[in-house]
Amino acid sequence: MVDVPPGTWSAGTFGGGGTSARTVTLTDLLRVPLHRIRLVGAVAAVGLLAVLGYVVLMPSAVTASAVVAVRPVVTDAFTPSGAAADRAVNMNVESGIATGTEVVQRLAAEGGDQREVRDALEVEVPTGGQILRFSYTGRSADDAVRNVNLAAQTYLDVRRTMYEKQRAEMLKRYDESIVEVDKQREILQRRIVSARDGALDAAIAELGGTNSQLTQLRSARTEIAAVDVNPGWITQSAENVLVSSGRHTLLYVLAGLLGGALLGVVLAFAWESADRRVRSVHDGRDVTGLPLLGTVRGGLFTGGLFGGRRKAMDADIRYVAMAIAERVREPARVALLTTREDPSAITASLAVALAAPGRDVYVADDSGRLERLRAAVLADRDQLPAALNPARPLVPKPRGTDPVSGNGIIGQVPTRRPSPYPVGSRPSKDPDATLTLPRTTLDATANGPGAAATKAGEVPVGAGGVRFGTWRQRVTTGVVLFNAPPSEADERGVAVARQGSAVIVVEQDRTRHSDLRRLVERLRAAGVTPLGFVLTGSGRG
Repeated sequence: MVDVPPGTWSAGTFGGGGTSARTVTLTDLLRVPLHRIRLVGAVAAVGLLAVLGYVVLMPSAVTASAVVAVRPVVTDAFTPSGAAADRAVNMNVESGIATGTEVVQRLAAEGGDQREVRDALEVEVPTGGQILRFSYTGRSADDAVRNVNLAAQTYLDVRRTMYEKQRAEMLKRYDESIVEVDKQREILQRRIVSARDGALDAAIAELGGTNSQLTQLRSARTEIAAVDVNPGWITQSAENVLVSSGRHTLLYVLAGLLGGALLGVVLAFAWESADRRVRSVHDGRDVTGLPLLGTVRGGLFTGGLFGGRRKAMDADIRYVAMAIAERVREPARVALLTTREDPSAITASLAVALAAPGRDVYVADDSGRLERLRAAVLADRDQLPAALNPARPLVPKPRGTDPVSGNGIIGQVPTRRPSPYPVGSRPSKDPDATLTLPRTTLDATANGPGAAATKAGEVPVGAGGVRFGTWRQRVTTGVVLFNAPPSEADERGVAVARQGSAVIVVEQDRTRHSDLRRLVERLRAAGVTPLGFVLTGSGRG
């Protein structure tokens, strides 16, 4: 047996032996999450369930708002001086007072912790305005409304108290000054009574200045006492109808779903880096360094042998069979090797594809899978066209007629009484009649009864046939396909490949890079140069 050397295949072009770089496209990046879709979906579902649990179990938060218009007070020590002193307020100071200790303590006294009150209370100051917008987030609408209105009113009370205290201090100073000036006036009046002519005029002049100063002090005191110390008004109080929900349920659900999906994609890439699978033809070439013999769409390993199988004699199988037949010369021994998968299905399909044009194919198996292989070959043979399948008649069955209804009945063939005379032995009265003799085949005359016994287990396929047996029978004719066990569990496939050729069968999305690389290294260490690899899969890639 001599195999054709792989001279027509370029290792640098097809085998990945060169260093040519391949462009990574967006499809390559999306292939990993798509093939790890179960992991991505599971993590996204966990994120969604976590958010739904938070939304359902955690109490909802609502926010109430109140608006306070701040009024400037001239006597405010923090009011900037100048011509616009009556129209300007230092809003930074007002915001600090609104969130100060006195307001927080007042809210905490109604029930609650100061830390929680500080976290729930917010005060906003619009740019260029004298408005304070109070916002309070509570566990219920009543709680939020009550606390925000209390915060606004407490701020006004605190600010009013500060203004009143400041006004009281200023009035107290004016009263003290008025008392002192009044005492000086009394002293001057007594001096005038006892004064003589020369000192009388001076005392009267000094008394007039004292009276004028007293008048000014009383006038200023009156103005301060008349100042309105009201710091502002609540222009919009909080109500239950104006309460807004602090929890955006739909937004939380979308965030949980998208966050879980993103985390699932990251985990998919992490898992892929630890457990890489063959995703495409390029991966197979990069890992094996071998040429591609063909791709078979549809999962031959996962589809099953008895149910849900696709048609065996499709274009993919025929092209793979053509590629193998072009690279070997009969008699040839070809071992179909996998890493962890069962190649029985593709072995049967290739046997049918090779035998259909007229080859004699022998399927060998040492793992007890001959019955499965025979059943698969018979199922694949039924998919052949009638012109190539001897088990399917070219002429359809005649249509019978129902004697009652007159309708045609498919499958009913009129029976004919068999002739009591064998073919060619019917007596004839015509002396010139032709004598018919039984047909004798060349195989029967040449090979004798031993050949008939050998062909007894053959399954006719097209113009050829498929036989089954073990590797130990040492068949030396036709094409021998060895259905090798997984190489990770059994080394017989590599041992058989040393006596002939090998074809590596790679299943898309299942065969690991490490296992495939290990198989190729074992073959090369054993001195075997594989014909190439065949990529099978579900077609998603």
